[in-house]
Amino acid sequence: MAQTGLRSKIQRFGSYLSGMIMPNIAAFIAWGLITALFIPKGWIPNEELATMVDPMIKYLLPLLIGFTGGRMVYDFRGGVVGATATMGVIVGTGIPMFLGAMLMGPLGGFLIKKIDQWLLPKIRSGFEMLYNNFSAGILGAFLAGVAFKVIGPVVEGLNEALGAGVEFIVNAGLLPLASVFIEPAKVLFLNNVINHGILSPLGVQQVAEEGSSILFLLETNPGPGLGILLAFAFFGKGASKASSYGAIPIHFIGGIHEIYFPYILMKPTLILAAIGGGASGVLTFSIFNAGLPATPSPGSIIALLALTQKGNFVGVILGVIIATAVSFFIASLILKLSKDKGEEDISAAAGKMEDMKGKKSSVSGTLNKTTTEQVVTAEQVDKVVFACDAGMGSSAMGASLLRDKFKKAGIDIDVTNTAINQIPQDADIVVTHKDLTDRAKQKLPGAQHVSVENFLNSPKYEELVNQLKNN
Repeated sequence: MAQTGLRSKIQRFGSYLSGMIMPNIAAFIAWGLITALFIPKGWIPNEELATMVDPMIKYLLPLLIGFTGGRMVYDFRGGVVGATATMGVIVGTGIPMFLGAMLMGPLGGFLIKKIDQWLLPKIRSGFEMLYNNFSAGILGAFLAGVAFKVIGPVVEGLNEALGAGVEFIVNAGLLPLASVFIEPAKVLFLNNVINHGILSPLGVQQVAEEGSSILFLLETNPGPGLGILLAFAFFGKGASKASSYGAIPIHFIGGIHEIYFPYILMKPTLILAAIGGGASGVLTFSIFNAGLPATPSPGSIIALLALTQKGNFVGVILGVIIATAVSFFIASLILKLSKDKGEEDISAAAGKMEDMKGKKSSVSGTLNKTTTEQVVTAEQVDKVVFACDAGMGSSAMGASLLRDKFKKAGIDIDVTNTAINQIPQDADIVVTHKDLTDRAKQKLPGAQHVSVENFLNSPKYEELVNQLKNN
């Protein structure tokens, strides 16, 4: 029980980190493209345009993270204080302050929220604007000073220590062993902690020094998952074999790696295939000195190739191919040797995946339950939002399924996906996993809330289609 509680806390921490990074991925990709194109080693070197690289990595990206972190805690007011506090760690150090932004942003939002809760009820009518502006300004200035003098140097020292550790591992040729931790962590949904909390900040620092980083390829390589799905396509049976054909493009092209996690949960020994594929891919990347200038998100082959710099294509493509081949070989061997031992249903494995994400277990064999406080007609609905922890992966798949069902039913309604902390106020229907529904209700109590247990294949999608169509 203690381990489950600890894992749940780590997963929530990872979800919070991803909540700060994910909304700003487009800015990271923009910076990565500018780096890949215009630095001296880029595709079209341009000394004038390359001057954007340094200010973006030192100021724009950390400030966006700091603002987002503060806003997650206390809306725009928290975001402004968080960004102001982040400026202190930026100016107080000589390296990109992503870790500092992840600390100061939420801290600024939390403190201004607590101050408002204490002081705002005591402010006399007519003085609210004066209080709002000066309280946030004074706190922001104070936190920026503390960050400049204290937090920045501490985080810089931690960054340097982590960087030295990574450099030692790379120089010692031990980087492929990282897959022993990364691949199981992905299936346990700890990938956000590893990727956005550790690999991305260190990778950005390496890019600032060398122009690219192999760290951006460790967790995002689609090869290991592709090999496992191909093994099911060739040697699986029943529902798992049939579903693997549709899962392959979603994973490899769409970049949604969560789609193959249920297959590993169905046969836990397949984690060996993921580890073997991941390690062989990392070894190939290392041999060819391959790297990317920014993190590809989602982990799609298209995103990987779009960010690949001149001279790195052979290493990146071979790394993906070899990872796929090794993973496929090991997974195929496991499936062949165990094919007579029975196979757990893929839907049950998908249910396990929800449990691994830190949610409560559901009773086996029960139908998905839908929670609807009010019944609306199609004419009353303009937007349906599918929400999950990070706003990617499961919510993207759910939104895609709903969108396709609406299209076939002739229902013209906008369907989007988002993080649960960022549900838009204009959403009419919110679809969530049953254990996230209460949080969604608190965020948007006026919407109709549909609660499902299995986002991959829920009959409640059909019920929602029929409800809108019949009403």
